[in-house]
Amino acid sequence: MLPTPADIQSRLERLLLRVQKPGRYVGGELNQVVKEWDNVQTRLALVFPDIYDIGLPNLGLAALYELLNQRSDVLAERAYAPWVDMETLLRENDIPLYSLETFHPLAAFDIIGISLPYETLYTNALNILDLSGIPLFSHQRTENHPLIIAGGHAAFNPEPMSDFIDAFVIGEGEEVIHEIVNCYQTWKRNKQPRAVLLKNLAHIWGVYVPVLYEPQYRQDGTLASINPLFDDVPKTVTKRIVACLPPAPTHLIVPSIDIVHNRIPIEIMRGCTRGCRFCHAGMVNRPIRERSVEEIVNIIQTALQNTGFEEIALLSLSSSDYAHIDELVEVLGKNFADRNLKVSLPSLRIDTFSVHLMEKLRTARSGNFTLAPEAATERMRNIINKPISSQLLIDTAREIYARKWPTLKLYFMIGHPHETLEDVHAIAELCKTVMAEGRKAAGRRVALHVSVSTFVPKPHTPFQWVACDSIEQIDAKIALLQRELKNSGIKLSWTDPKKTLLEAWLSRGDRRLGQVIFTAWKLGAKFDAWQDQSTLEFWETAFKQSGLDPDFYTYRPRDEKELFPWDHIHTGVNKSFLLAEYRRSLRGELLADCRETCTACGISATFAGLRRTSPNTDWRCP
Repeated sequence: MLPTPADIQSRLERLLLRVQKPGRYVGGELNQVVKEWDNVQTRLALVFPDIYDIGLPNLGLAALYELLNQRSDVLAERAYAPWVDMETLLRENDIPLYSLETFHPLAAFDIIGISLPYETLYTNALNILDLSGIPLFSHQRTENHPLIIAGGHAAFNPEPMSDFIDAFVIGEGEEVIHEIVNCYQTWKRNKQPRAVLLKNLAHIWGVYVPVLYEPQYRQDGTLASINPLFDDVPKTVTKRIVACLPPAPTHLIVPSIDIVHNRIPIEIMRGCTRGCRFCHAGMVNRPIRERSVEEIVNIIQTALQNTGFEEIALLSLSSSDYAHIDELVEVLGKNFADRNLKVSLPSLRIDTFSVHLMEKLRTARSGNFTLAPEAATERMRNIINKPISSQLLIDTAREIYARKWPTLKLYFMIGHPHETLEDVHAIAELCKTVMAEGRKAAGRRVALHVSVSTFVPKPHTPFQWVACDSIEQIDAKIALLQRELKNSGIKLSWTDPKKTLLEAWLSRGDRRLGQVIFTAWKLGAKFDAWQDQSTLEFWETAFKQSGLDPDFYTYRPRDEKELFPWDHIHTGVNKSFLLAEYRRSLRGELLADCRETCTACGISATFAGLRRTSPNTDWRCP
């Protein structure tokens, strides 16, 4: 029998002073929504499988929280992964994981929605189910257990987590979540078996129910097919999109402790036309949809009134590509000049126009300037389809430093296909040139931070056919950068290659990875995304115990005709287009931004019906 909320609160009172940041576990924040538990038809728990500090500012969950709580027949509450100290106390004192709004055990909810923005949250998701007393495997759950759904960017290859999730939302959740709730309510009223609910969910556009599909493998371990088990279940699940960006959340929860982002996040544009071949988000978030300047200003005004935040983040994959960005910046400068707000554009293209925009937004509280050149040689830029010259980066950096921004941060990626040590050496030389230009423009007090991540060939991108660079090669490249940038005054940081290896296993895996994930979790893997949580040995052991070769998923180039574990998930971008892009990368050929010329990726044809069925659509395929 589940403990009552009063029981949970009573047990917590004597424990919270023994953990770091007790404020993570008590709720009560400004703008949280508390409804009468017994007065609503359907109860959802929205779960972010990392700590409160990281999960609370997640824009996706914030949007769903506000949308669902606008319904009178639904309540939505929140839960996050407890840190290791709190987890120990929960287990020692038989306290199940609970919601922050009303302290109800998660097992008491009807539906649990888990956000999976990146793959290294998988073991945390299992840990949350276990802490909640919910069977980890979908086939073990009965009509008395919550429906477990998941969504996010990692769901575009749902197969590794298919053993544990009842239904995945593929794509955008703002509309489909209501259809899932309605489907659940009908099933509950009719008192039908759980299998009926799962089959009904599979008929909703954008919902993938793994138990209704069966993969078959060849002798060499590659996938032969993945087929639905019933004739009326779709062979391919096409991602869900919304024709127009829905209303943005304006009653954002104001945390009672410090978190990673204390700000108002506003998605000004969804989608990107740049076509960087390594970029998963750029491929799966097509087509472009934009908010009007008027709508953005209204969102900011309302959110400021409701929260009191002093920072605004204008979010998109490339904020300076927003069609009305100059007008927006002008209006923000006029309307909010007296508020001393910090306005950030976290994703800017490399050009002087970006400097012009940031100069207009500048206040005494402005932060640092960040750019992402990704590569430092023309050859590599042609391969990854990011045609930005070194001279343009140098000129832009000079403009930034000359305008008294003290710190510039540059993002690079190593491990790209066909990358050599000479290409990596060019990163160091370019950074030293940027630093020298900065000192010429603004003196020796300027700073340059260089952040280096390791490339992972992600599903649904042109590079899904390539192999990962080896750990030995990545280590050599990092050592080269350390050696070349030593005593340069440049701060260098990098991603642990072993963490990247784990990301590659999970993002490129098939359904057999479920046993690996389960075994790694049983051995103690969790918080895999954290640099100070060493878990790779658990994963290596899990692969051995599962009889799988991890190199099969990382260091093996894919044949052009190979069936991928994610091929039955359609993002709207055709596989034939991705293959053509992969072949262009082998030839070092660029593909134009599709603002200039339609590249026939397939997105327009896939979602052409939206223009007919939604008269207010504002999505465009330039």
